[in-house]
Amino acid sequence: MTSRTVLITGGASGLGAAVAGACLDAGDRPFVLDRQPPADGVDHVLVDLADPEKTELAVRQAIEETGGLDAVVTCAGTDACGRLEDVPTPDWNRVVEVNLLGTVATVRAALPSLRERRGRVVTVASTLGLKALPDATAYCASKFGVVGFTRALAAELAGEVGVTLLEPGGMETAFFDGRPDQYKPGPDAVLNPPSEVARTIMFVLALPAGHEIRELVVTASTEPSWP
Repeated sequence: MTSRTVLITGGASGLGAAVAGACLDAGDRPFVLDRQPPADGVDHVLVDLADPEKTELAVRQAIEETGGLDAVVTCAGTDACGRLEDVPTPDWNRVVEVNLLGTVATVRAALPSLRERRGRVVTVASTLGLKALPDATAYCASKFGVVGFTRALAAELAGEVGVTLLEPGGMETAFFDGRPDQYKPGPDAVLNPPSEVARTIMFVLALPAGHEIRELVVTASTEPSWP
């Protein structure tokens, strides 16, 4: 198998870092877009995914530096928990900007290279892109948006670029750090290791062109947000 160049948003931590590590283990070349630098030795551009124009420029820089992309995996994500009227407008908007608009900007800028190489896109939504919960209006709106965007994108790019929607449940990452206790997983919660979810993504990336896994729900067996 030839080495792939994989662009990963949010690749400095959490699931994104696990995907970058899995790429290195597979002999692939990860390229990370994030506000923080990833692990030593991983090529990257520092960018705030909430800014679509800067995101598109960063993707084009990645294409120029690597010579082209074989895959894009959009792991960057954020949240702002609370009742709608209690979440400041900038915080609420940022969730949609990073999770949805950052995903769209990344894929848009990468499309010419992905078309040329018959590459793949894996967007990371959430089980909360399928099931709504209270005090999560921003997150649910953004992830429901990723679901709709990806399903439409798959139809639009059929036969040109592979498109897979990943809907993970809770994972053992820093995503829940800094939240009030009421918005953290309970003491009995079972969370998936991000490395195991990354294995699922690597399986998708290894599919031959023309074969598709359109959607994957990956959760611990006791995940309360599924079904």
